[in-house]
Amino acid sequence: MHCEIPASFTPMTAFDAIETILPHRGTMLLLDSVSACDETTLRAHASVDGSAWYADAAGAMPVWIGIELMAQAIAAHVALLAQRAGAAVRPGVLLGSRRYHAHQPAFACGSALVIEVSELLRSEAGHGAYECAISSAGVCGAQAVVKVFQPDDFHAFIGRSIR
Repeated sequence: MHCEIPASFTPMTAFDAIETILPHRGTMLLLDSVSACDETTLRAHASVDGSAWYADAAGAMPVWIGIELMAQAIAAHVALLAQRAGAAVRPGVLLGSRRYHAHQPAFACGSALVIEVSELLRSEAGHGAYECAISSAGVCGAQAVVKVFQPDDFHAFIGRSIR
């Protein structure tokens, strides 16, 4: 897998604030913005906050937080596609990744991160898979293929999952 997702972005429109795209709030909203999106790809941005809950002693973001950055970028992609189609945005869940390739131990304090996701699979049943990469200053920090699920009835799905 290459770190860079093919740059074939044709933006749909200008993008609203990230809070209008994602349901995450407070300290769990890790993305800052979306800069490009098309039918199968999205590019998002995040900055490493040295005072955030995840920050280590040097103010860095542990690279394993990248899986959540990827998941939020995927959620933004799914939400923007739904909005464009005039449909309601449905919540989904991160199923996981078979391999998460971390190329460094952490993202340095103050780093500007670019998160790129490219859809590999989308099923009628709500299953999806995305090739994802995180880079900073052109250097690849992490890569993964992330699997997600968007159930028809999220609350029923979650209720079954926590019993």
